[in-house]
Amino acid sequence: MESTLLVSQSYEPIKVIAWQRAIGLLFLGKAEVVQEYDTEVRSVSMTLRVPAVVRLVRAFRRQHKPVKFSRVNIYARDGYRCQYCGRKTSVAELTYDHVVPRSQGGGTSWTNIVTCCYLCNRKKGGRTPREAGMTLLAPPTQPNWMPAVAIRVSLKSVPAAWRDYLYWAGELED
Repeated sequence: MESTLLVSQSYEPIKVIAWQRAIGLLFLGKAEVVQEYDTEVRSVSMTLRVPAVVRLVRAFRRQHKPVKFSRVNIYARDGYRCQYCGRKTSVAELTYDHVVPRSQGGGTSWTNIVTCCYLCNRKKGGRTPREAGMTLLAPPTQPNWMPAVAIRVSLKSVPAAWRDYLYWAGELED
């Protein structure tokens, strides 16, 4: 069955949701139908067309949650760049490094982990950057935000009803 594109009050794409969730939002008065598919769903007492795009009726504020500590988020924070040599590489060529090694009491936290290429990681070894004669491009910090994950859909699979809303956000890929 079809998925539904959820857009904000200002018609910006928020996320893709199940059509059942979209109908729930409609009945709760939290959303309105912008476009429908030709597909219908039936109950004992009514027939509804499946919503293709629904718009939130009220503005919403995204809940501020702390950024999850993970390898991917460390790489994103550091711009996928080794914090010692500055080389930007693919995820396959990156690892992370404890600035103060665990053997010297360093913990695994936002403020002690940096993105590192394998070559610099081997060079630094179990030493601090100062002991290894290396310098950090930037001190590691805990980010208070991460860019939202974009809605990425293929041109081949995007429903025609969504195109007007995704083109504006520049999120369609060939």
